[in-house]
Order: sequence, then C-alpha cells, then structure tokens
Amino acid sequence: MHVMAVSTITDNEKFWGSLKKAYSQLPKGARWTLAVGSKDGTKAVNVIVHDSLDNVKSFFEKHASSYGTTEYFEADAANAVGLPKK
Repeated sequence: MHVMAVSTITDNEKFWGSLKKAYSQLPKGARWTLAVGSKDGTKAVNVIVHDSLDNVKSFFEKHASSYGTTEYFEADAANAVGLPKK
C-alpha cells in the first residue's frame, strides 16, 4: 500500500536530516517513493510503500516526531496521477 505522511514541521533542518538518516534504515520491503517539502519549510509530504499504515507510522515517528507533527493516510493509488506502481 502507498502511505502518505503529511507533516507540519517545527524544525526544518533537523526534520530533513532525520529523514535522510531514516532512508538508509527502511524496513525490509518498504520503498520511499516521494519526499517533498514546501518552500517555506513548514510542510512536507512523503509517500512510502509498505505493508501497512501502522508500520509506516511507527517507522516515520521514530525518526521525525521530534521535529514536527505528522498525519498518515492510505493513498488512493487507483486515482493517483504519476504515482509509481508497486
């Protein structure tokens, strides 16, 4: 499943630094397909493909929760434009 992690960032530099480290520690079978932030550094959208929303949330929170607040959603992959296939 594709999971969207939509974040409100409180420390832009530390948030992205932690995610760069997290990228090298992806759980087996997970794939990070998108990481993009707003130009002002206050918002981010990440899309991670993995077996469950809860597993993505647990992984993402471990790395980024100190630097922002994140909401998690299963993406509507069937109606997405440009979303990579599994």
